[in-house]
Formats: sequence, C-alpha cells, structure tokens
Amino acid sequence: MIHTYKLLTALALCALILTNCSQPQATSQAVEAPHQQEQVWPALQKEHRPWTRWWWMGSAVDEQNISRLLEAYASVGLGGVEIAPIYGAKGYESRYIDFLSPEWMHMLDFTVKKAGESGMGVDMTQGTGWPYGGPQVTPAYAASKLLVQTYTLKGGQQLQEELEVQDPKQGDLEPALLALTAYSDEGKILNLLDKVNAEGKLNWRPAAGDWTIYAAFNGKTRQKVKRAAPGGVGYTLDHLSGDAADVYFARFQKAFNGDKHGVRAFYNDSYEVYGADWSADFFNEFETRRGYDLRRYLRELLSEEASETVARLKADYRQTMSEMLLENFTRRWSGWAHGQGSITKNQAHGSPGNLLDLYAAVDIPEVETFGSSYFPIPGLRRDSADIRNVDPDPIMLKFGSSAAHVTGKKLTSCETFTWLGEHFKTSFSQMKPEVEQVFLAGVNHVFYHGVTYSPEDVPWPGWLFYASLNLTPANSLWPHFSGINNYIARCQSILQTGKSDNEVLVYWPVHDVWNDAEGRLRMLTVHGIDKWLHPTPFYEQVKQLTGQGYSLDFVSDALLSGAKGQGGRISTSPAAAPYQVLVIPQTDFMPPATLEHALRLAREGATVVLEELPSDVPGLSQLEPKKEKLQQLTRSLQFTDRGDGIKQAATGKGQVLLAKDVQRALAFANIHREALTDTGLKFIRRQTEGGKYYYLVNHTAKAIDQVIPLNMKASSVTIMDPQSTQAGLAAFTTGHDRTQVRVQLQPGEALILWASTNAKAPVATAWAYLEKAGAPIAVQGEWTLRFTEGGPELPAAQKLTELVSWTALPDPKATAFSGSGAYTVTFELPSRKAAEYVLDLGQVHESARVWVNGQEVGLLWGIPFRARIGAHLKPGRNTLKIEVANLMANRIRDMDRKGISWRNYHEINFVNINYKPFDASGWQPMPSGLLGPVTITPHSTTAGLGRNL
Repeated sequence: MIHTYKLLTALALCALILTNCSQPQATSQAVEAPHQQEQVWPALQKEHRPWTRWWWMGSAVDEQNISRLLEAYASVGLGGVEIAPIYGAKGYESRYIDFLSPEWMHMLDFTVKKAGESGMGVDMTQGTGWPYGGPQVTPAYAASKLLVQTYTLKGGQQLQEELEVQDPKQGDLEPALLALTAYSDEGKILNLLDKVNAEGKLNWRPAAGDWTIYAAFNGKTRQKVKRAAPGGVGYTLDHLSGDAADVYFARFQKAFNGDKHGVRAFYNDSYEVYGADWSADFFNEFETRRGYDLRRYLRELLSEEASETVARLKADYRQTMSEMLLENFTRRWSGWAHGQGSITKNQAHGSPGNLLDLYAAVDIPEVETFGSSYFPIPGLRRDSADIRNVDPDPIMLKFGSSAAHVTGKKLTSCETFTWLGEHFKTSFSQMKPEVEQVFLAGVNHVFYHGVTYSPEDVPWPGWLFYASLNLTPANSLWPHFSGINNYIARCQSILQTGKSDNEVLVYWPVHDVWNDAEGRLRMLTVHGIDKWLHPTPFYEQVKQLTGQGYSLDFVSDALLSGAKGQGGRISTSPAAAPYQVLVIPQTDFMPPATLEHALRLAREGATVVLEELPSDVPGLSQLEPKKEKLQQLTRSLQFTDRGDGIKQAATGKGQVLLAKDVQRALAFANIHREALTDTGLKFIRRQTEGGKYYYLVNHTAKAIDQVIPLNMKASSVTIMDPQSTQAGLAAFTTGHDRTQVRVQLQPGEALILWASTNAKAPVATAWAYLEKAGAPIAVQGEWTLRFTEGGPELPAAQKLTELVSWTALPDPKATAFSGSGAYTVTFELPSRKAAEYVLDLGQVHESARVWVNGQEVGLLWGIPFRARIGAHLKPGRNTLKIEVANLMANRIRDMDRKGISWRNYHEINFVNINYKPFDASGWQPMPSGLLGPVTITPHSTTAGLGRNL
C-alpha cells in the first residue's frame, strides 16, 4: 500500500506539471460550475430533498399561513411535508378545525396545491396523534387485551357467581367471554363454554377431584389516541382485526370521497399500542394458523414457568399475533391506500410482529432514530445532561432498509433527530454525523422530526411541539438551514440512484426471539433492543460482518421463501439487486420450510453459509413430524472437510458451507469484504449500469489521507463532495479486479466516489489533493462584529481584538441574544505562492457563512469548519466576512428567567428531554459566535490523474 501511494503521488505531481499548474482547483466550499454539476450530480427531485413532519396544532391552520410557511420551507430546501394533526395551543380554540371535516379537507387540498407550486410533496398520517384510532373506533373495534379470571371447585360443587369481568374499568365495555377451560388435579382438561347460560351462570359441577377453571374474556386496553387533535379523539384501533381496520378506513373513504386529494403517502407511526395482546377472533385465528386449540392451553399461556412447553406455546402465540397484524391490518391498509391512488409509509418497529415482513408489506418502510450517538469527531459537543440514554443503533435501522432492498423498493425513509438533544440546543454539527449514520444503514429518504405550523401572529418562538427538533423559521439557525438540507439532498440523490449493492443476505431468526417463556406480549421496540436484539448471535454476526466491510441485508422466513437461485446468485425480487450468498447465523429454532428454501437456493446454484446446523423447530404444532423433517434435511447434506474449519456440501449447482467462522467461509466462496474499512472509514454502495457509487464517511478522530481499495475494476474514479458539489477525477490504479484510489477526509467529512466502468470519464477536471502544508497564517487584527437579525434585542456593534463568545461581551443584551452576527476583518497576504489556501474557522457556535473579498465561499455549518479559499484571495489586502448564527437556547433561557410565558398547550404542554416540565431558567448560557482561532494554511497540491495507470 505504501509503494502504491508513492507511485500515485509521483505520477500525480507529473500530471500537475504537465498541466502547467493552470488547471482549475477543486475547492471544498465554492459553488461548482453548472455544466460540471449537470454531468455529475443528478437533477434534484423533491424526494431527494429532506422532508419534515409538520405538526398541525389543533389543525388551527389557514390559507395565508400555509402559503407563507410552505414558501419558507421550500426556500431552505425542504422537499415535502408530512401533515400530523395533534393537540392545540390554549387560547386559540376558535381556530381549531375538526379532523377530516369539509373545512379540514379544504385545507388539505390547499396545502397540496401550494406545496406543488413550490415543487414540494405532501404526506399525511392517517389519524391524529398516534397510534391509529379515533371517534369511529367503538369499543367493539378498540385495542383488546386478554383478561383471565380463575375459579376453583371441588367435586360436587357448583360455581355460584356469574362469569363476568371483575375489573370495574371494563364494565362499560362489555368484554365478551371467549373461553372457559377447566383443569383437574388428575390432568383432565374440559371446555365448559357451552355450559354457560345467557345470564353468565355455569351449569356444571365436577363429579370428583380438584378443578381450576380459567375464564378468558376479550377485554379492552382503554388506550385512547395520544396527542389527539380535534376530531380525532377516541379509542386506539384493534390492529389485529380485519373488521376493525375496515371500520377505521371507512371514515377516510367517506371524507376522501374517491379522490386522492394529492396525498403522496399515508403514514403510520411506530406501533405504541400498549398492552394490546388480544383480539376477539384470536382463538379461531390461532387454530386456523397453528393447527391446535389454544383454549386448552390457557394455563400455559398465563404461566411464567420457564418450561419448554410454555416457551413453545408462547412462540406460537406471538407468531399468530404477527401474522394477524400483517394480514389484517398492514396489507389491508396498503390495499386501501392503493385504491385511493396513494402509497403507504410505515414504521413497523414497536409492534409485536415480524419487523421485516411488516416493513416489506408497505411501499416505503420507515425507521426511526431516537436519542444521539457518540462520535469521536474532535470538537463535537455531546453534553450528557442534554441527551437521552438511548443510542440509535444502525443495525436496528437496517431492518427497514433490508425490507426495501430485498423487495426492490426504491425508498427507505427515517424519522430523524427525535430527541437528538435538549430543546433549542441542537446544532447542525450534531445532526450531520447522525444523519450520515442513517445513510450508512441504507436509508435514503430523511424526514425531520420536525417543524410545527405556527401562525404569523403568535409571538416568538411560535407554536412548538414537545418532542421536536423545532427547526422552524423562528429558529436562529434558520438562515443557514439550507446548508445541511442541500447536503442531505445531494447525498440522497446518489443514494436513490440505481439499486443497493449488498452482497450478503443474512437470515433473521425471529423464532429465537419469540421462543421465550417470560411474559406474553413481545414488542420489538427501539428502546428494548438490549433485550430482544443485542444478546443474539444474529446481532453479533451482523456487527462483525459490517465492521469488517461486508455489505448486507436481512431476510425473513417469508421473504426467503420467494427467493430464487439465478446465475450463482440469489434473486429476492425482479426489482432487487441479487445477492452473492445467504448467511444463516447460529439459530436455535428454524422452521423446516425455511431450511428447505435455503437448500433449494443452493441446488439452484447459490452459496449458503451455515454458522451451525439448525437442530430444533419452533412451536408446539406438529412438533415431532417437524423435528423429523428438519433432521432429514440436515442429514441430506454430505459434507467434505475443506480445512480451516470449513465443511462443504455440494448440492445441485451450488454449495452449502458449514463454518463457525463465517468470514473464512465467505473468503472460501470468493466473496470479499471492502478492506477500506481498515482505515476507519464507513461506507455504503449503490450500483448502476455504468458503475458504482461509494458513499464514504470519516467518523473517526483522525484525518485520513491514503489509498483505499475498492472491490471492483473501474475505468475512472470521480470524487464528488456533497458538502460543496465539487467534483474531480481521482488518482487511482487498477489491477486484479480491484481499484486503488486516493482519498482525503478530515474527521466529520464525507465524500462520494463514482467508480465508473464506462470508458469515458464523466468530468475533465482533476481533483486537487492537498499536499505539504505551510505555516498557518493567523487571521489577526481588529474584528468588527455587527448583529444583523434575531432577538430579543440586537446587541450593540463591537470592536474585537480577541474572539470570544457573545455571552462574554460587556453588552448584557448579547447574553440573551439568539440570532446572527457578522464578523469582518482585513488582513495582509504578502504574496500568493501556494497552490491552495485552506481557511479554518476553529470553534464556531454554531454555523457560519463566509465571504472573501466580497465573494461568497459558502456555508460552513458542520465540523470541520474549513474551506479552500485560494481562488478568492489576492496578494496584499484581503477582507474576510463571517456571518455566524447561534442557538435558540440563550433567548429561551432569558424568557424563562424573566417569567415570560411562551408555552401553553393542551395535553402534555411542553416537556424537557426527560419528560419533566420544561424550564430553561437554570441553564448556563450556551457559547455563541466565532471563537476561532481563525487561520489560513497554504498548501501545495497535486492533481488527480483521471486515468488508469
């Protein structure tokens, strides 16, 4: 690698000399010429841009403010809004509009029309607040829970009391008696339901023995819609009931009256239907699906005994619930939406179902980030007092993107930045690596969480949602919001191009999750991954493979059943990119049909890697025949020892490999990792007919300047900078079906490599690599600071010989100020001897827009706050102007210290990150402005060769 690097550098220097050093130099922040953008970057569509959830508080909206806000959103680069009606602000009740009323539908139509005029799209949640529910959900269709009461009888006794639910909270809901099962001390089991008369009396007495009677009722959770808007209050829906779903959609059918109304997608938030472990027809559904009567196992269903029978029974129960949710709600919902000419966008997590199947059943799977991640990027603020104790997990995010990739769907969306930090303290620098981690997990359609509709006449800070990022026009960062939005748009324009390029398909053993005697309802939540995901061999295997540079997706039993072996690869959908190998990690329970599908793929020419042979089957239904079938399948594999811990069984056109070390097995099968991860870089790939895109991110604490290998042979490699749109041909070599390319990334930076297999390069400009650095030039002198916009009042202009936080200035107005201030300084550059000059702003709180000699360099909104400015400098006197925007925090702190009322909402009102009443009066002022030190560093450069060596 060292010799290759020296060769590249030497040849690049020769190329630079041949071009007489007159070639245009790529600058990291300048705006690229339009012709080059057209050649390299896709034309931006609305789906490329970030969208945002748009809370309508009380649905108190009007045409004038809808127009004003949509124009503002479009101006900063948002691509669409997702309407989510919620509770309202107090004092504005006269403006409230009932959900789905004719007036509400008019506002929806107006929103769609105005959004379209601004090139934006509109989604809407199919309800108010969350989860689905409302006034159309009568108790018969409300979320249900199993209620069981027990009674004891001895021989000759008769039960005197009526069989009715004793819980007083259930009285008005008339819970129906669904089963009555008697167990004797001698092991007899009797169904007594037909012996109950119309008055609820049991007409039965045992002849002898001691009996325990279990009475099962279809109770109700009594949960109502959380954060409901006017016209949306009511019980939460029974998602397991097809009849309940039909009743729920009928209200929308009537309101929409057969018209799409321009809604792109209907949206369903994370499940959050608490305690809903039952449905009126569950017993019948269970018997149809599992093949035996659950009524005979009521005792075991309620048991906490850590026995095999109890665990298997509960696995069957959980699988049945999963299938009911999938078929009775999710698929039914998608079918309804398609009938309206719209699509569906669903957050499956939090539900008791198989996440992969639920995500796959909709048009756009949506995942969610909650809390903040740790990144070792120098200077990145992460105050433990201002974060949740939940770290987003990229492997959890991959459940949604895997479902999209396996089924060939174009988009995977993500509710992004939910509780990333405490209110008013979140910076673009903190958002950048978090959204990049989302991209690396396969997401390519970001939704902010979010912005709140607020009328113009509401005093600052306007209406705000209690769990929001609150990037509204009232936010002091708003003038620089386009910086991160345009970055996300450029990244997503690439990540939506072509198809995903993941070589490994990993089976998810959901039956291992379900086979647990503890509890009954198993909710697969984002907050519970420490229990249901992290301890599993599946998680450990996926973590190791991704860490070593393998690209992968997850597959469920059902999705695997439809896969085909074609040309030595695995095709999961005509619209999906094929996979090179199926990996089955260690699993305790596997349905025989799943192993049968895996072996069929091998016979059709695929490679299947088993970490170990599955030895057991899930559930109680036909247990022994299924075990025998599984054993027959494993016995059919005739393995040959291939050494190095690998056993091989040839079958049909393909092979099955058995190895505890999965990575050795992959190498044996000639499936190679991307060794570029050894540098610390993270990546994701996309494939097109003309080559592959590599999206690279440096989330390490070190600068990376080296040659990295790509697992493909390219005819040219173009470096694309999504921060600035700059692009240029890279220095690279090829050989042995590999490409070596030189990259430079500071901590916190990202690049896109377009590794083209076409003979013609997409651009003519060579990428300028920064080489030897000269001594940094400190930008010193007298700075003029003028506050340009914000409040509560503009502080007085300042003359500074030392850069300090606004909060340290002698003007008390500056401590409370949230907004923008412009710094101006002049400095001398005696001569222009270097090929490039790099401006480094040092500490910035929180975002900067830079001009050099009156020419705009661009927005520096995230770490590192650096830009190449050589094209703008001149010998002699130069002027540097830096506009800095700070956070809202100091102004909010000032209002709370003065007792100024700004939050007054129904229901939850406004809470802090720990869901306690919000109060910023005790905060310390947040650092604000330009702290520096500001330096300019001269560099020599070499040019990317732009050709194969």
